Amino acid sequence: MTPVGGQGSSPGAPRAVDVARLAGVSQKTVSRVFNGERYVSADVRERVLQAAEHLGYRLNGAARALASGRTRSIGVVALGTALYGPASLLIGVERAARDAGYALRVVNTLEGDPGGVAGAVESLLDQGVDGIVVSEPIDEGSVSLSVDIPVLVLGAPAAFGGPRAVAAGVGAESLARAATEHLLDLGHLTVHHLAGPQRWFAARDRLQGWRSALVARDRPQPPVIEGDWSASSGYTAGHELAAAGDVTAVFAANDDMAVGLIRALLEAGLRVPEDVSVVGFDDIPVSAYVTPPLTTVRQPFDAVAQEGLRLLVQAIEKPDAEPAPAGDPPVELVVRASTAPPPTDGPYPAAGSRDSAHAPPATTD
Repeated sequence: MTPVGGQGSSPGAPRAVDVARLAGVSQKTVSRVFNGERYVSADVRERVLQAAEHLGYRLNGAARALASGRTRSIGVVALGTALYGPASLLIGVERAARDAGYALRVVNTLEGDPGGVAGAVESLLDQGVDGIVVSEPIDEGSVSLSVDIPVLVLGAPAAFGGPRAVAAGVGAESLARAATEHLLDLGHLTVHHLAGPQRWFAARDRLQGWRSALVARDRPQPPVIEGDWSASSGYTAGHELAAAGDVTAVFAANDDMAVGLIRALLEAGLRVPEDVSVVGFDDIPVSAYVTPPLTTVRQPFDAVAQEGLRLLVQAIEKPDAEPAPAGDPPVELVVRASTAPPPTDGPYPAAGSRDSAHAPPATTD
């Protein structure tokens, strides 16, 4: 099929025939190059692309869809929220999709709507997308839906039937374990946990990472306090922990709660980190500028998005290929001034550094 010039219908807009004439090839060859078809030599492909660039020619999206049977678009099901984690992951997905040559169509869901995911997927299918990304962080119950196009599930258990479902984790459990191990390596006997709301898959993963680090070193597991991701809930939890009188280290499931927690500890007359060490999660931009600057773990949003989109695009463009396994996202601990060894005269004796091997890579800001 002969492609249509991408500069609209304005007079003088370059056409495929112009590209073919300049490159010394047929219009069919131009079509093959722009549709990514095989059986075009590297030399011919380069000549066509150079001619197109020289003329300012772009393949019209509708023509590409007709020629390839694909719309070059990817749908995204995402929770409509301004929270740092989900919003940053969505930005990473949009960037990775654009780099791969796909447009993005986003349908937001609302917390508390059990049919939201299924309805969003149906809407995207009606739009003819080539693949779907599900970045739904909340457990709204099982989703009974079979999809016949590739689906990428980010950071949550796969909830879709079908032969071309792939998954990419955000590594929250590994990051939480690294945060907890950092405090144990400093000599704290145990670590308290300020968890996120347990309807969120990420909050569950972070809780599990905290617990697994304590279990691996046979340390006590203090009662968990559950917040709602807000600094206000961290502030409330901070007063509760300060009143307990036996807390030297806290891992908060996100940086916002950690900031509120520190404020409450300071108001209660406790010093951070001299009396209580605090580690957050996410490395939000403000975390380096609070008092004290917050030790945290940095979420690899871009790396996760790029890896996930790689898997999805492969499933779209090479449907007969064996799905590639997802790589493990990196673990990066950002050490700042909110963590230190426990006080020597505090409620716990220093546990020493005898089990501090295998610490993750650390970045000091």
